Amino acid sequence: MLDRAHLSRMTFNDRSLEQEVLQLFVARMRKSAPAAIATLAHTLKGSAVGIGASRVAQAAAAAEQAAGRAPHDCDDAIDQLAHAVDEVRAEIAEMQCLR
Repeated sequence: MLDRAHLSRMTFNDRSLEQEVLQLFVARMRKSAPAAIATLAHTLKGSAVGIGASRVAQAAAAAEQAAGRAPHDCDDAIDQLAHAVDEVRAEIAEMQCLR
């Protein structure tokens, strides 16, 4: 799910940055209009790829596409994205405990 080595390289081993990078975007999306959601999801997709979080990148791509459809579709996509982010955050937290 998460390329840990890539994540560490891209965040210079800063664990708090690893968690913040992902959560920030989801929180902002929940309060945004569809056009902003598409932009934020696109940005998160790139960030997720950059840190090796492929599931988050896939969910962000789905949210980006859903932003142009019905509000319900967009809400569901953001919920799926939030779930993917939560999984990655839990994995990062687990990594912190192992250090």
